[in-house]
Amino acid sequence: MSEKNREGKRAARDRLAEERERQKGRDKRRRVLIVSAAVVGVLALAAVAGLVAANSGDDKKTSGPLSAPKGANGEDQLSIPVGKDTAKSTLTVWEDFRCPACKQFEDRYRSTIHALADKGQLKVEYHLATIIDGNMGGSGSLRAANAAACAQDAGKFTAYHDVLFKNQPPEPDDAFSKNDKLIDLAGQVDGLVTDSFKKCVNDGQHDSWATKSNQAFQEAGLQGTPSVLLDGKNIFADPKKPLTPAQLKAKVEAANRG
Repeated sequence: MSEKNREGKRAARDRLAEERERQKGRDKRRRVLIVSAAVVGVLALAAVAGLVAANSGDDKKTSGPLSAPKGANGEDQLSIPVGKDTAKSTLTVWEDFRCPACKQFEDRYRSTIHALADKGQLKVEYHLATIIDGNMGGSGSLRAANAAACAQDAGKFTAYHDVLFKNQPPEPDDAFSKNDKLIDLAGQVDGLVTDSFKKCVNDGQHDSWATKSNQAFQEAGLQGTPSVLLDGKNIFADPKKPLTPAQLKAKVEAANRG
């Protein structure tokens, strides 16, 4: 390997590490705002408690079954599985379609992950988060997560997932908030754009599921997106020396030989 290639790979690793650190900072600021808002909310809640109790019989129920996409599994059916159940290694990936660090992760690891999954050596469990909507404003993370779940219903999650990351807008640009944009991008996946897919996207059929998935992300105490675990171990435990695609491949192949 030439010195130029080595420098290029080091630069890519550094950019990914830096973006993850920036994401952690944004998440931390958001948590501070949430805590502050909660204090104000408690005071306001005391003032309207009687009114809420009086009208509770008219409230819409939000604790019923969520509309999970077909094939979703795990706790509350919040995981979208890719690959064979017989694979001896599992990669758990938490991502937000508006997250720049997630795009960098996908661009670097995508081909390796696909190859291992296609060989039946790796199962991937995708969990979708919407933290950029909270950090930057807008609804693109939620809308894209819903659309990806609609693609899962059609059996085309992986291809559409990849299209979304390859066409990710700049972080402040909430382009994914537009359903027409998401449907237009679905045109890059053979057979995905059908009346049922368009209705699923436009109706927000899986919005509550995506919201629940984001709550699970927050409750898991993860540091930011992407959060990626190989058989339960964080591959970014050391941000400056993450598990490389080649090392990921070697570990998965070793597990499948064992």
